[in-house]
Amino acid sequence: METLRELLIEDYEQCMELWGNTEGMALSDADSKESIYRYLVRNPGMSFVATEGDRVIGTILCGHDGRRGYIYHVAVDTAYRGRAIGQKLAKAGLDKLREEGIAKCHIMVIEENEIGNYFWAKSGWSRRDGILLYSSNT
Repeated sequence: METLRELLIEDYEQCMELWGNTEGMALSDADSKESIYRYLVRNPGMSFVATEGDRVIGTILCGHDGRRGYIYHVAVDTAYRGRAIGQKLAKAGLDKLREEGIAKCHIMVIEENEIGNYFWAKSGWSRRDGILLYSSNT
């Protein structure tokens, strides 16, 4: 039986292994241990892992900017899919955002990520059309 708990920086190596094995997930230099640590410090108690024993089997990075919530890196080990672990992780993140007074949350999913897009649509999230995402290096 899986357990949900706060994601700690000590979980980083297992999270990276899971993310690296998750189809459709894009990783970048923003996923360095230092960057994830800064994210967790900036958004305390908002990101979670699902574990079975000492093994990380699911993740969600969740945070906000004071106005809107953002979710990143929802992943569940393929051997544990179909048990609603992803939905439990998403609910845990949304509950924390709600406690912080955040009324809306966004997640960016790569267009070709069929599994991810299916999961979010099935979970009741609305796909936004008419919005383009622009990015720039700082």
